[in-house]
Amino acid sequence: MEKVCRFCIADFHVEIVFQGDGANSLRLIPSFEPFRVNDKTTQPLFRLIVDDDLSPFPKARREHIREFDTGNGLTVVDRLDQGGYQYIIRNLDGADCCLLITNNDFSECRCALNGNYNMRCFGLNNALMLAFAFASSRQQCLLIHASLVRQEGYGYAFVAKSGTGKSTQVSMWLRHLPGCDLMNDDNPIIRIIEGQPYIYGSPWSGKTPCYRNVKARLGAVTTIVRAEANHVERLRPIEAFASLLPACSTMKWDEPTYRLTCDAITHIVESTGIYALHCLPNPESAIVCNRTIKVK
Repeated sequence: MEKVCRFCIADFHVEIVFQGDGANSLRLIPSFEPFRVNDKTTQPLFRLIVDDDLSPFPKARREHIREFDTGNGLTVVDRLDQGGYQYIIRNLDGADCCLLITNNDFSECRCALNGNYNMRCFGLNNALMLAFAFASSRQQCLLIHASLVRQEGYGYAFVAKSGTGKSTQVSMWLRHLPGCDLMNDDNPIIRIIEGQPYIYGSPWSGKTPCYRNVKARLGAVTTIVRAEANHVERLRPIEAFASLLPACSTMKWDEPTYRLTCDAITHIVESTGIYALHCLPNPESAIVCNRTIKVK
C-alpha cells in the first residue's frame, strides 16, 4: 500500500510517500496539514519515501562524519560511497527513532521509522526538517532557529541561544505593539527571491504550536543579548554574519552546501538590517527595539 501526500513549504513543493501497512501516515505530522496541496504537476524540491523495510548501508560503504546535538537528541551522520548521506536520528533518551538515507543533493530521500507513536513523530519530523534544510540550501534558502513576528507586512526574526529570550521578546511585541502576529516560534525559513529576502512560517515551531503557511518581506534579524538596560545597535557586516551563521541549519562537512549557505547569509547581511538588542525582559525593550529596527 502506498499513499502520496504533497505540501507547499516556503513556495517549494515537497512530496512524501508512505509505504507499508499503514503504521506510518499523516497522523505523524499534523503540523504539515496547513501546507498540504493537491498539485500533482509541480516538480518537488525533494521526495521522501517512508519505508520501514529500509536498512542501513553496510559499514564498508560509509564513512563516519560526526554526531551533532540538536538540543532534542543526537543525530549521527555518515557519508555514503555513492555520494549521499545516512543519518541516524535519536531522541533525548538515546533511542533510534529514524534512519534517513539521501542522495547527494537531497532530492531523493528514504527513511525508516522506529518505536512508538511519539518516537515516530519525532523521527519523521526531524528527517523532513533535515531534508528540507539541505535540499533548499541550493536554492538561496535558509532554515533558521528563530522566533518570528510580523508587523505591517514585514517579518522580524529574533535569534539567540535557547533560553536567552527570543520568544519573550516576540511575546512583548505581540502584547504591546500594534498590528503584530506570530508567524513561527522556532524554525522559520528565509528565501531570496529576485534579490529580495522573504521569510516564511514552517511546519516546525518548537514547543509553540504555530504552523502557519504565511509569507512576509524580511524586515530585520535581531540577536538577543541580556543586559541591564535596553538599547539596540546595528551590527557591522562581519558581526552580522557571525550572528546569523550559528542560527542556520548547515552542513559544514559538505563544502558546496556550506558555501551556498554562506553566500545566502552574505546576501541577507548586505540587504537587510541585522541588529543586537541588549535588553531586559520588559515591555520597554520591545518598544525600544521596534523604534530602531522597524522598516519605515
